[in-house]
Amino acid sequence: MLNWEYVILCLVMGLLTYFRGALDLLGSLFMVAMGVIIIFSAGFNWLLLILIFLILGFAFTKYEHDYKKEIGVYEGKRSAKNVISNGIVPFVMAAFGYYDGFVGGFIGSVATATADTLASEVGVVKTPRLITNLKKVSPGTDGGISIVGTAAGIIGAGAIGVFAYLLGIYPDPLISLKIAVISGTVGCFMDSILGAVLERRNYLSNEHVNLLATLTGAFIGIILV
Repeated sequence: MLNWEYVILCLVMGLLTYFRGALDLLGSLFMVAMGVIIIFSAGFNWLLLILIFLILGFAFTKYEHDYKKEIGVYEGKRSAKNVISNGIVPFVMAAFGYYDGFVGGFIGSVATATADTLASEVGVVKTPRLITNLKKVSPGTDGGISIVGTAAGIIGAGAIGVFAYLLGIYPDPLISLKIAVISGTVGCFMDSILGAVLERRNYLSNEHVNLLATLTGAFIGIILV
């Protein structure tokens, strides 16, 4: 397929996410804009890795859907702020992907976003403990972690490493998996620490925490290449 055919496909996916209620209009527009730039700067396969993160996130949002609504932690339609806070670091890494280290940064940032999303969506149905003192807290508390959520996050990060290899983004499967699992896990824990220490005190918003977490994952990924 030519790049322009991929662009049309990207537009179609943007429309689908909007009409399926996964993203609001501005969020869908931002997703399409970033996707088009990634197609021309890095290639469609790099965009596919981000789409895999989005698909996993949307799928696990439905996990225990009724219970999440009941306790008030269900996150349905996502906004442009969500797209930017989770996507801007992978977007920058992809734009400079011709530098070897930025490939690791791209995988690490996407793995972090995936790990954090899956850990939150799965872990929220268990009674979490605050990462800073391990005291039990209510589901949905910023900085709360659980064993099942952490396991889901690590598995999600690992999936990104596997797909990064299968899509030809990184040539060595073991190193790709290592980058994704380590970066995703560290980035996910960074998200929890920032949530417990700063977001709970309203020093940072959820979007700021997501941005700093994916930046951490990217940094670790660059080091591991």
